[in-house]
Amino acid sequence: MSYTALYRKFRPGEFDEVKGQEHIVTTLQNQIQTDRIGHAYLFCGTRGTGKTTVAKILAKAVNCQNPVHGNPCNQCETCQKINRQTSMNVIEIDAASNNGVANVRDIIEEVQYSPAEGRYKVYIIDEVHMLSTGAFNALLKTLEEPPSYVIFILATTEPHKIPVTIHSRCQRYDFRRISIDTIAARLKEITDREEVQAEGRALRYIAKTADGSMRDALSLLDQCIAFYLGQELTYEKALQVLGAVDTVVYSKMFRYVVSQDVIGCMELINEMMMAGRDLNQFISEFIWYLRGLMLVDVSGQGNELLDVSQEQLLQMQEEAGMIDADMLIRYIHILSDLSNQIRYASQKRVLVEIMFIKLCRPQMDQEQDFTTLSARMAAIEKRLEEGAAAVPASAAAAQNPSQEQPEKPKILPKALPEDITEVIQRWNEILMAYGQPGENMLSHAKKVVSEQGSLLLQFTDKLSEDFFLQNDRQELQCLKEVIQNLLGKEVLVETRTVDAVVDNEYEDISRLIHFDGIEYE
Repeated sequence: MSYTALYRKFRPGEFDEVKGQEHIVTTLQNQIQTDRIGHAYLFCGTRGTGKTTVAKILAKAVNCQNPVHGNPCNQCETCQKINRQTSMNVIEIDAASNNGVANVRDIIEEVQYSPAEGRYKVYIIDEVHMLSTGAFNALLKTLEEPPSYVIFILATTEPHKIPVTIHSRCQRYDFRRISIDTIAARLKEITDREEVQAEGRALRYIAKTADGSMRDALSLLDQCIAFYLGQELTYEKALQVLGAVDTVVYSKMFRYVVSQDVIGCMELINEMMMAGRDLNQFISEFIWYLRGLMLVDVSGQGNELLDVSQEQLLQMQEEAGMIDADMLIRYIHILSDLSNQIRYASQKRVLVEIMFIKLCRPQMDQEQDFTTLSARMAAIEKRLEEGAAAVPASAAAAQNPSQEQPEKPKILPKALPEDITEVIQRWNEILMAYGQPGENMLSHAKKVVSEQGSLLLQFTDKLSEDFFLQNDRQELQCLKEVIQNLLGKEVLVETRTVDAVVDNEYEDISRLIHFDGIEYE
């Protein structure tokens, strides 16, 4: 016989086996025992929380020949047929692929015929929010006044997409995310029955990764068991299979960022890449780690809000005291933006490295909000305390006016070519057409004219220039194509990286150009 996945093999067959949804199964059992069964139910909740499973149990219970305390007996012929999916009384419909008016009309025609056996015909419509507006309207009248032998069970992960007219005709039940403790206990029960040795810490991590979904947890457990077949499933092995990172790494990365250790951040990112870790998952879980530090900081305790060991809680309390909550919020905002950008980035590693440099070097952040300015001030104060920063020239000149040095004149082009003038005038359009993530880098580049008369994008950050030079200048070529499509002409664009001193010697030509003409200083 072929192998059966764990989530199918251990799917609950009666209400008492359903975990984490006691508020729903108790209500349904009471309805069955008192014969107060509704004609339409709406099951709402995230994936893997038991909506379809409870719907099938309900379909069995209402047709069971020998129900026990509201539970199906699973022994009678009716229950056996439903378990084998051969019963004509239970019709499952996937609304994602059967969402038209014609499909609903087929249902309306079928409900006119009473069940050949048993008491009820049960229609389970999964992902019902996928039905079209016309299909909902066609279903409305039948859903309001179905025959006495028909029960509709609608299941959805997006209840806000269900019309109010459908809502009002159903009993709504909201399936909650299943707690980590409940999932871990179920995984322990299953590994014992499967005679698989597994560490409690490994099972708990799988339960946490499942994010409230029992089905996801069983699928992840299945994956881990298959990879280490015949071996004990340890915490380290679970991390290896799931491509996840131990919390120790998040702690190290946080301390590197707080101490502004760019080299440490880069080396840690390199270690994760060499180990085959998924950068998307790393960023997502690092955000959750920072969220935990924020909760520890604002609550003072955090033990009631976080699912961590006492040892890890003490470590997080220490780290939360190393930085203000405002700075933690800044970190979370930057990493959340990174999480959105990295999904579509071709060079994920470069983007991640740039963002961590931005975390460590707040002076590079062009968004001058209060938190960023505070971070820059803190960085300056730290350098002054360590004796690594000299007094700025502007401050020295203010203290000694007699020693004030004349400012060096900016290097200006002798003439601006007509094509470059038009590019600068339409620069905002070009940025919008080019899009993220390069848009941010372009907005920070200084625009000058090269000796050859081409548009020269001048960066002070080598990583930004490398972004446009990667893959044989693919991104730079893309920018040229955007300019060519907007202007209808080809414009030569080059890049270079200089230090801050050299960069300060050049005037950005966009400041010399006005929309009503050209003005030179």
